Amino acid sequence: MKIMQVTVEVARVEAASAEVLVLLHCEGEALAKQDTARLDTALGGALSTLVHSKEFEGKANEVLLYHTQGKVPAKRVVLVGLGKKNEVTTETIRQAMGSAAKRVRQTKVESFSVALPTVRPEGMSSLDVAQAMVEGAILGSYQFTVYRSEAASGRDVAEMKILIPMKGQSRQVTEGIRRGVATAEATVFVRDLCNHPSNVLTPTRVADEAKAIAKADGIAINILEQKEMERLGMGALLGVARGSQEPPKFIILEYNGAKKKDARPVVLVGKTITFDTGGISLKPAENMEHMKADMTGGAEVLASIRAAARLKLPLRLISILPVAENMPGGRAMKPGDIVTTLSGKTVEVQNTDAEGRLILADGLAYAMRYNPVALIDIATLTGACVVALGQFAIGMFGTDDTLKERVRKAGQKSGERVWEMPLWEEYFEQLKSDVADMRN
Repeated sequence: MKIMQVTVEVARVEAASAEVLVLLHCEGEALAKQDTARLDTALGGALSTLVHSKEFEGKANEVLLYHTQGKVPAKRVVLVGLGKKNEVTTETIRQAMGSAAKRVRQTKVESFSVALPTVRPEGMSSLDVAQAMVEGAILGSYQFTVYRSEAASGRDVAEMKILIPMKGQSRQVTEGIRRGVATAEATVFVRDLCNHPSNVLTPTRVADEAKAIAKADGIAINILEQKEMERLGMGALLGVARGSQEPPKFIILEYNGAKKKDARPVVLVGKTITFDTGGISLKPAENMEHMKADMTGGAEVLASIRAAARLKLPLRLISILPVAENMPGGRAMKPGDIVTTLSGKTVEVQNTDAEGRLILADGLAYAMRYNPVALIDIATLTGACVVALGQFAIGMFGTDDTLKERVRKAGQKSGERVWEMPLWEEYFEQLKSDVADMRN
């Protein structure tokens, strides 16, 4: 998917020339208090009639398209609901713009304009609003059409303009656009990688994607091949990879935007299983096709370091991807096998479908070599987390209260909410093995 171009323009909504003009409207708020007032007058009160008749109420993600019949320069107006003003957040703006982008795409136009809403909660800056608008529009218009022989429904929208009433807002809105494009691009990149089939997105292809990012964005990269992993003693990752014909990879990327080049880094480790059959402990056939997405953690840490480089963040960041396929085969790891991890600890493999924690053991042990100021791993580790929390939260385990709170706040702001899970001492009893240091 080609990312739409986003610009800012100083213009009054009733005078703006556009194929589609999007207006965000809060439920229960009068048009006179919102950006739609002057436009409504120019349209002979048509918009207020729609509101008074309750054809459009402004409920969250409610969408209504109105043809202006040449009364104003904009050919169409799309009203999108934000819900109640006191409940508006950056996430509701993001969701509303996603709904708007889907409706705009259906009109088959190449560009649209959207007014920066003036009615919003106190303390929400123009920068935050603009960033959320851009993220919502880009992600809402996402389509993955690489393998379709027929055209997708609706063309990609090439351009979005954010309209502001005065030039003084331009700096904040422009910065919001810059951040929004970078974060949305990163998310689109993750979605694309997850949507590719595993016969295309092999461990070697993941390494190629990492090389391309490193070259384009000035990021240092080192890729360890199987022989080097054997020399280092990454027995857990190598054990998981044994059943596959695809060779494993161990990818390290480093971005350094810190003032002190020897600053302690933040290290991200992402589980990157390009397909997970479960190995000898084979998964059920139903829904196994979704296991191509078991590399999402790796895709996320890859996209994160690219976004950090593009935003020129003032930190040292390292992303580590242990990459493999988990397949059954004549050489595959078996229940009861014992592997030796990079840390020197031995693990009794009770279930070959618990492979994520094995490859992360080697990834995290390698990460400790950098003496990180913070170490975060991201993984599609177990469906049990979905059973516990449903589809709307990410399970978070951690040992540092300050870091956990920062992650929680970041998740709240970005719409990627996390929920802390316990790490009680009693749970560690379940790791004990009679024949090795621990079991998986």
